[in-house]
Amino acid sequence: MILGVDVGPTNTDAVLLDGDRAVRAVKVPSLAGDAVGSLAAAVRALPAELRGRATQLAVGLRVAARAVRERHGLARVGVLRVGGPAADAVRPLFGWPEALRDAVCAGTANVRGGGGLAPRDTTPLDRDAVARFGAALAGRAEAFAVTAVFSPVDGGQEREAAEILRAETGPDTTVLLSSDVGTLDLLARENATVLDAALSVLVAKVADELAATLPRLGLAPGAAVLVTRSDGTLMSLEYLRRQPGLSLGSGPACTIRGAGLLAGLQDAVVADIGERRARVGALTGGYPQEAGPGERFGGVPVSVRFPDLITVRADAHREIAEAADRMRPAAGLLPLILVGGGAGGVPAKVLAGFDVVRPGHGGVAGAFGAAASPVGGQYDRIVRRGPGRRLDAVRDEVRDLARAGAVRAGADPRRVRTHAEPDLPVPYLPGAVLLRARAVGPPLPL
Repeated sequence: MILGVDVGPTNTDAVLLDGDRAVRAVKVPSLAGDAVGSLAAAVRALPAELRGRATQLAVGLRVAARAVRERHGLARVGVLRVGGPAADAVRPLFGWPEALRDAVCAGTANVRGGGGLAPRDTTPLDRDAVARFGAALAGRAEAFAVTAVFSPVDGGQEREAAEILRAETGPDTTVLLSSDVGTLDLLARENATVLDAALSVLVAKVADELAATLPRLGLAPGAAVLVTRSDGTLMSLEYLRRQPGLSLGSGPACTIRGAGLLAGLQDAVVADIGERRARVGALTGGYPQEAGPGERFGGVPVSVRFPDLITVRADAHREIAEAADRMRPAAGLLPLILVGGGAGGVPAKVLAGFDVVRPGHGGVAGAFGAAASPVGGQYDRIVRRGPGRRLDAVRDEVRDLARAGAVRAGADPRRVRTHAEPDLPVPYLPGAVLLRARAVGPPLPL
């Protein structure tokens, strides 16, 4: 069996799956400020003989999202940009809400260096400036975020800067690199890396608590534990430690995916009706439809993939209907799946223009989505078209790297499937194209 848990702000839901069939579901009140305690309470509410057969625990944790929104529990971060005068037009953390910036920033610097799409475009890293920055923040910064120009093409200078920072501040210092985040947009990539660094201490603490609690939950010996991510897939606890920002939108992502699985639909509009708010999104090919460029989290523009959502009051039923209508594509009508604890309170007359589906176990759609989701990986790369440039070979490499990402996140390497997404032109780089691939697979078996 597989056990899925969704730790929400009000309630924590748990569901046990036997194959793709839900055999038992529970809902318990969440414990304020205690995500792991809430999870344990929900799991222990299930019959011992059933949870003793669970070989996998998939958890939807919202501690990272709550920490960013509430500006609480965040680490102080040294923000290092590698670009020099070429990357000096907009300062680091520009556009952040003042309270969040003050809670996170231990200091910033922009040092000379950075690369380009070709080796000839590289500027040598100013190693002395990096060392001075690290020495100045030793004992003050709990983590560092390093972002170099064009590092998704070549992350060598970021790795070099990380070595220098650790030499100045200690070998165990957390240094996170933007080349692991991906995407070429410097500011959004930098912001995502800073959020990862700011969340690193909190998420490591929660991961340690979860790992310590796991043996006391009465699951099958050696049961694997995975956590949800913002694209509707799963990742290991170790992967979460490296990129905690991947969990920021995981709550609505798994609810959208779970709604589709419960309704037996691959494409639909989904409305998750809670006690105070309703979130409306779309399901495309079985996964949440992603928000477009310019997505913000906690007021910060970031490059992480998030579900495209419209949020309204839960009791504003006509607004829910309007949001659902906006989420439908221009061509064709999609069914509307209603899930969440408040789904039964939305009157049918307000949704007269929709084919409405209210699936069984819709009140625990997030937990179902966590339990039934695969482990995921993704990879993006910018390349230039040109004579002799074989894009098919590069696409194959991008797919291989997406597959490798899924394996690092905990997928069974023998069963990973890859999918290349459509090429996207890069408007500010003539002749360049963004290649993207995704990979999914079941977790490694016991």
